[in-house]
Amino acid sequence: MAAIDLATVHAVVFDTDGVVTDTARVHAAAWKHVFDAFLRGRSAPFDVRDDYLRHVDGRPRLDGVRTFLASRGITLPEGSPDDGPDAATVHGLGLAKDALFVAEIGRHGVAAFPSTVALLHELRRRGCRTAVVSASRHCRALVASAGLTHLFDVTVDGVDSARLGLAGKPDPALFLEAARRLGEPAGRTAVVEDALPGVEAGRRGGFALVVGVDRSGERAAALRAAGAGVVVEDLAELSVTGRVPHAGTGDGETRRSTVGSGEQEGRS
Repeated sequence: MAAIDLATVHAVVFDTDGVVTDTARVHAAAWKHVFDAFLRGRSAPFDVRDDYLRHVDGRPRLDGVRTFLASRGITLPEGSPDDGPDAATVHGLGLAKDALFVAEIGRHGVAAFPSTVALLHELRRRGCRTAVVSASRHCRALVASAGLTHLFDVTVDGVDSARLGLAGKPDPALFLEAARRLGEPAGRTAVVEDALPGVEAGRRGGFALVVGVDRSGERAAALRAAGAGVVVEDLAELSVTGRVPHAGTGDGETRRSTVGSGEQEGRS
């Protein structure tokens, strides 16, 4: 059975969409709606699996627009954040997608993957620090909506990325910033990712272990080629070894004072 060995790994950084929260499909559906409307009469429709996974998944929103359109040989003006969601610009398409995503989450809420929650509890029970990372500006709201804020010491999201000038995946900057805030070097930190750019970022960052999550059961080879040392279809397949649970601690709820200080750090 694949394992995170806490004899060598002292912290774990989790991607958000598709790893912690079941929101990747909501992102993909929003992208399809926006791109299909734009592509009508120009190109074939957006493929919610292939195009999403190849060109959009794991990337900052505007990079996803640029990368997908480039795959179709289409170039648009950048525009500006002041563009409306109906503008035929990179910012306009990005804003249209964001509005759809926020509306959908507002209507239906956010669900967490039970196996991820169980893994987080086990890691924290054994004294392992944890972080959650996303290129999305909505990361904190998504994690809070899923009721998981107390299980992470640190959050690094799109707000932090913009403020600090961090490059998007496959650059490892987001993951390295999370490890820095956790107080651990990359060589003692694991990354858990489901997107190819994120797995590549973990490899490029020199992390101790990169776990690729292949929920479709169809991308194991691609995830390994991108740099995953371990690939699982669900995090229930991943065990935790190498450190005895702290005496007298529970599943993370009893470490609320530590978590509170870490969350404050994540908002700096």
